Amino acid sequence: MRAATIVLLTVAGAGLAAWALLLQPLYIGAVPVPVGTVITLLSLPWLIRFAADVSSASPVIASPLIVWIVVVGVLGFAGPGGDVLLPATWQSLLLLVAGLLSGVIATRRALEATYSG
Repeated sequence: MRAATIVLLTVAGAGLAAWALLLQPLYIGAVPVPVGTVITLLSLPWLIRFAADVSSASPVIASPLIVWIVVVGVLGFAGPGGDVLLPATWQSLLLLVAGLLSGVIATRRALEATYSG
């Protein structure tokens, strides 16, 4: 059961990255609304905390973040058919920075809680 949960968490991390990339360039009228960043900020730390509840192993705790980074890198910079889903805009930078920071902070907190208690 634990292995299935870990696999589900990594698949969820990949799906989160794909959805964030697809929703990042949304506009309401002429105003860009980085929905992908908001979804990533809310979901990625939750996935990491849930992974810490499943296992105390560092690779398992970091697996949603690692998968998110890989999927954003692959789809964002060398997307399907050669499309670039992360153009050189502030919204793309915001998604990368927000995802990395929230993921690293959540992973660090989960690891500290695991090893201190």
